[in-house]
Amino acid sequence: MTEPLVSPLLELDGAVQADGLDAGVAAHYGNPMIEQRHLLAGEALVDLSHRGVLGVAGPDRLSWLNSISSQALLGLTPGESTETLLLDQTGRVEYAMQVIDDGVETWLLVEAAELAGLHAWLDKMRFMLRVEVRDHTAEYATIGTMGADAAGEAGEAGAAGDAGATAISGTNPRQHAALTPAAPNGVPLVWNDPWEQVTPGGYQYAETAEHPGASWHWCETLIPRAALPEVRNAVAAGSLQVAGILAFEALRIAAWRPRRALETDEKSIPHELDWLRTAVHLNKGCYRGQETVAKVHNLGHPPRRLVLLHLDGSDSILPVHGDEVSADRVLPGNEPERRPIGAITSSARHYELGPIALAVVKRAVPATVTVYVESQGVSIAASQEVIVPQSAGAVLDIPRMPRLGIRPPR
Repeated sequence: MTEPLVSPLLELDGAVQADGLDAGVAAHYGNPMIEQRHLLAGEALVDLSHRGVLGVAGPDRLSWLNSISSQALLGLTPGESTETLLLDQTGRVEYAMQVIDDGVETWLLVEAAELAGLHAWLDKMRFMLRVEVRDHTAEYATIGTMGADAAGEAGEAGAAGDAGATAISGTNPRQHAALTPAAPNGVPLVWNDPWEQVTPGGYQYAETAEHPGASWHWCETLIPRAALPEVRNAVAAGSLQVAGILAFEALRIAAWRPRRALETDEKSIPHELDWLRTAVHLNKGCYRGQETVAKVHNLGHPPRRLVLLHLDGSDSILPVHGDEVSADRVLPGNEPERRPIGAITSSARHYELGPIALAVVKRAVPATVTVYVESQGVSIAASQEVIVPQSAGAVLDIPRMPRLGIRPPR
């Protein structure tokens, strides 16, 4: 396995390195709760320089990527942002890619752990097409920021928070010279997350009147990797503020935003995560896994569903990815029997919501029941907030035909 890239920002006072998937960048810089407020207000950056950056060059690049992935990419204009998934033959998620095109090259922002496998798979699928896949990770680093539109919400939340919170200064990191986007072909490489709304050709299963993704104004900027020491120096000098991965994760979970490296496993299909909102175009034509996508959406139901869990924080234990989620099954005349129903995918301590988690559970589990998370030998009670409802799918209301040989009553 390739050693993770280690960011110069880890040299800052108070920086604590993340582990696992996010090794190489900071989990936090001393106070994750205050960092969340600054990040939500659009006043802090998140170091994502451990992430991978691939480029696809050549005149066939967009038509090729369009033919093998879930999103419609043929009409992608220079500077436009989208995301797409690579599925297997049965519709299960294999890779997720954040996509920008600059008119010359298509840029794919990906998880560090998936870089090598995705690069090899794309190379294998080129055939005789005029495309070339390049690894740009050594040249460019990813920096994450939240849009200024969230500043009002964060300011109000900060005012309602504990008295020890640091005041929010109003500095916009996107305007700092150290974060000037790379533009090797004349178009700034800034990826704006489409999660704010349902994209053309997409579909939302969540039935809430106000989706939390509407306030998720997230963007990722590619800068020259050689500029990272300048970013570090600007933070040390006080002209930039910084937040860690823990702050990013807490806000992402609260926005119901799926992350491929955490929310999926070998069985995941996009419907289970409400990922048809932004990563799947339902009318674009054939691609690998398209038959399953269409069948589940039109005629069936996803076997599992994503939920937000509000965790009982009395034990001060935060579950981790993979912890079992269970619920009590009650049969007449018998004692309740606790059975596994799913697993935690992501968890965080949110500055306002407290301990929260995303989990994937069986579709049949009622949304009203209390569930339990088994972590570190403790059973933590949790309430569900529905993201993907039990009714998701089967959007075509096709009447069932009577069976042959059985006549309907007159």
